[in-house]
Amino acid sequence: QVQLVESGGGSVQAGGSLRLSCAASGSLFSRGCMGWVRQAPGKELEAVASMKWDGSTVYADSAKVRFTISADHAKTILYLQMNSLKPEDTAMYYCASGSTFSSISGCSPGYWGQGTQVTVSS
Repeated sequence: QVQLVESGGGSVQAGGSLRLSCAASGSLFSRGCMGWVRQAPGKELEAVASMKWDGSTVYADSAKVRFTISADHAKTILYLQMNSLKPEDTAMYYCASGSTFSSISGCSPGYWGQGTQVTVSS
């Protein structure tokens, strides 16, 4: 029943920044963990950044240092700050909620929003 609505996507040049937002209708970590998952055409879903209810975070190798996941519990908003964007980051980004968190793979999604498109040009 929880609804996740992403926003903040757009088109930027390589090296630029974007901050994605995910507004949740309920508590952010009601299922245990949340994260950002992306999918490029013809590719598998990839968890780029995840956060467990206790604040633990996991980043994909491609997102470490450049991306930062954060949460505003009071406003029930999950953020993904993306800096130094590369063309390889072009994908549809989904906010996801899950119950299984791994220190290696992050949060396995059970529910997700409609996504927001991120396009990075060279």
